[in-house]
Amino acid sequence: MNRLQLYFRLVRLNKPIGILLLLWPTLWALWLASDGKPDWTLVAIFTLGTVLMRSAGCAINDYADRDFDKYVQRTVDRPVTSGKIQPREALLVALVLALLSLSLIWPLNTLTKQLSIAAVIIAGTYPYFKRFFAIPQAYLGIAFGFGIPMGFAAVQGSVPTAAWLLLLANVFWAVAYDTEYAMVDREDDLKLGMKTSAITFGRYDVAAVMLCYAMTLGLIFFVGWQFGLRTWFTAGILIAAACAIYHYTLIRKRERGDCFAAFLHNNWLGAAIFSGVALDYLLR
Repeated sequence: MNRLQLYFRLVRLNKPIGILLLLWPTLWALWLASDGKPDWTLVAIFTLGTVLMRSAGCAINDYADRDFDKYVQRTVDRPVTSGKIQPREALLVALVLALLSLSLIWPLNTLTKQLSIAAVIIAGTYPYFKRFFAIPQAYLGIAFGFGIPMGFAAVQGSVPTAAWLLLLANVFWAVAYDTEYAMVDREDDLKLGMKTSAITFGRYDVAAVMLCYAMTLGLIFFVGWQFGLRTWFTAGILIAAACAIYHYTLIRKRERGDCFAAFLHNNWLGAAIFSGVALDYLLR
């Protein structure tokens, strides 16, 4: 395997689910902030920025977890853990990608630039929250949803209450899908003393996931209704709810493969919400 392939694996471009889970909330925000008529230059900037920041986050995550991943079945072959990429290389890759992402924001307004600095700090510190924070997935939700206030700031020059409610919805969504993800690694994480929501929730993990889905969809529905979205938006929310119910059928037995499948399927939940928002504006 050549160096380029190793870097490709380091930043998980071979596993785009993380990019999509970052992108959908950002697109919700851009469409809502612009009344369904986003500037396509902004859409391009935020889409490319999402790819770069997620990639940087993966590199810093592998650096932070290099001494733990070797004991986890799913991560033992990652480039840094396996020694194919040196830790300092991963740090350098993360730095370069983060700087490229920040450069994209340069033409935008001051508030967006200020929020982008906060986004980089949050993304860079997330891997260390697993050492002490009982539900690090909530912090992940802030990191994965920070495109929401940034999107509103870029379009409107301010961050209204609706944007923070959407960010809160994304926190609940991240707790839901990343708990499903954490249920895959629960036995390994217990041995390592890592903190995850799957461990914190214990035997109430499935109930907690479903409650988080309910909070996510309830908050998004409330925000969308305030923006005057109706029929198609409601249809999108109902499809997303059906996705959540499907996830319940996958995770209720807590089998590793099914829990991971539920995590991956969250792409369709996010897509359903975005489709409802976009179609409601388009077909008015």
